[in-house]
Amino acid sequence: MRILQALPALHSGGVERGTVEFSAELIRQGHESFVVSNGGPLAEQIRGQGSTHIHMPIHRKSPASFGQILPMRRLLLDLKPDIVHVRSRMPAWIVYLALRSIAPAERPGIVSTFHGMYSVNPYSAIMTRADHIIAVSNCVREYVLEHFRVPENRLTVIQRGVDLAAFHNRNLNTQWLQQLLSRFPQLEDKRIIMMPGRISRWKGQLDFLAMMQRLVQDRPDCHGIIVGGAEPGKERFLEELERERSRLGLTDKITFLGQRNDMHNLYLLADVVCHMSTKPEPFGRTVTEALASGTPVVAYERGGAAETLQACFQEGLVRPDDHHEFAIRVSELLSRPRRDIKIPERFQLDAQVGATLAIYRNILDRKLSE
Repeated sequence: MRILQALPALHSGGVERGTVEFSAELIRQGHESFVVSNGGPLAEQIRGQGSTHIHMPIHRKSPASFGQILPMRRLLLDLKPDIVHVRSRMPAWIVYLALRSIAPAERPGIVSTFHGMYSVNPYSAIMTRADHIIAVSNCVREYVLEHFRVPENRLTVIQRGVDLAAFHNRNLNTQWLQQLLSRFPQLEDKRIIMMPGRISRWKGQLDFLAMMQRLVQDRPDCHGIIVGGAEPGKERFLEELERERSRLGLTDKITFLGQRNDMHNLYLLADVVCHMSTKPEPFGRTVTEALASGTPVVAYERGGAAETLQACFQEGLVRPDDHHEFAIRVSELLSRPRRDIKIPERFQLDAQVGATLAIYRNILDRKLSE
């Protein structure tokens, strides 16, 4: 099959990284893979894996983006993809409007993925106009069914999958560790508590600072690391986090590592990984990756992250927004020996890819029979 994925950009984040991994799997299985976006650091990785990246500014939530309708129409007529998989609302609108002037017999199948609980309005409803809709977790599925008029037979839950081979049964690279400690000597001989995720208020970095203040009172051997970059427009929040770190007296207890491309090793370095989103997150990619690495995870009991922990590591769940209980749970896990953590098949990349390809084939089979 010839597959075109459309998303706003290729910076950091679970949607973007998932697109990269899925593209690689498409190539590995003999399909043709194309990605259209406004580009970003991950675009080069897309190209390096054998996919084609097409740069198109389809990322802005503004009327100016509708200037991309004709370029998108030309792209669709030129590529003739079998399936277009839209992963965000503005790209979905541009694809939808571009298809209106293409003869129905020449149109590709359309799949959309609800990667989040989008606001309930006509702008978001464009995601329901696909031939089939994917929800990334059960909580997203329930949200879509409750707020959008979608027949259940057009909606499938496909959990975001992790490539277990990339995380499981790995050893920490000693040369990498030496290089890290030479740059961040404050991490040496410490119990590392990691907070991964892009710098954004709802991701919960402020909660992490409050929790760490409680934790280090009883566990001075702990050091927190916040791993993730500040995307354009989020720089002020990073400055706010740095001020709050200072106000709480945590300057020597928490280190900002910024955007990293060595997450595999960081998961192994960490003694506990924290997920503290302040609102229900559709899925917790870092949760599954950390667990696949064998690292315990503590998370608020809500959203997609809770679904993962309920299936893989129930002792990591705490009441939402309870910093005190969170700190206690982290401390408890630090005192226990690590146990093997089983990742159910539905959270593995092979299962995600297989289920998605099955949806593509069903759409194409229906189009052939029409």
